[in-house]
Amino acid sequence: MRGESTGALERAVAAFRAGEPVLVHDADDREGETDLLYPASAVTPATVARLRNDGGGLIFAALPATVADRFDLPFLHEAVDHPANDHTDLGYDAHPSFSLTVNHRDGFTGVTDDDRALTIRRLGEVSADADYGVDAFADEFRTPGHVHLLRGAPGLLDERRGHTELGLALAEAAGVAPAVAGCEMLDDETGGALSTADAEAYARRYDLPFVEGADLIRALE
Repeated sequence: MRGESTGALERAVAAFRAGEPVLVHDADDREGETDLLYPASAVTPATVARLRNDGGGLIFAALPATVADRFDLPFLHEAVDHPANDHTDLGYDAHPSFSLTVNHRDGFTGVTDDDRALTIRRLGEVSADADYGVDAFADEFRTPGHVHLLRGAPGLLDERRGHTELGLALAEAAGVAPAVAGCEMLDDETGGALSTADAEAYARRYDLPFVEGADLIRALE
C-alpha cells in the first residue's frame, strides 16, 4: 500500500508539472470530498467544461497567501460587515477560504468557458510574476465576477489541510506557478459528494492520478 501511495504521489506531481489534472480526496473526517485540480496556468476552455461537467461543484482558483497579499485580496469574511457573516457553526473548519470573485476585463459576461478559462489562466500566469501587484491586478481583473478566489493559509499544510492548501502544496512540489484551479466532484444521482470509490473509478477510467490528502501531507510536509 505504501508503494502504491508513493507511486500515486509521483504521478500527481508529474501530472501537475505537465499541466494535467489530479484528483485529491481531503479526508473522511473533514469535508470528505474529492476535488478535480489543475495548475491554473494550464486551464483552457475545455478544462472549464470538464470541471463543470465532471466536477459539478464550485469552480475556483486558489492562491497562496503571499500572492493574495501582493494582489491585496482579503479573506471575504474579514471584509464583509453583515450579520450573516458568522461561521461559528461551520462543521469542517474554523473559517472559509473565500476571497473576492473576479472576471478578466477582456471577457464578456465572465461565465462562459472561454471567459472563465481566460480569468483562471491569467491568474496562474501573473501569480508567478513578483512584480505584478494590486494596481496591475485591478487593471486586468474586475470584481465581482464569476471565478471564486480562495486564499491559502500562510503556513499551507502546517496550518490548514483543505483542498486549497493540498492543491497549492502540490503545485509547489511540481514547480509550477503558485495558483490552482479546481472543482468539487458531485454525484449526479444523489446530489452529494461523489464517493471516494466512484472518484477512484473516474480516475482509473481516464488514467488520472488519485491522491489521498493524508498521503500528500506526509510526503510534502
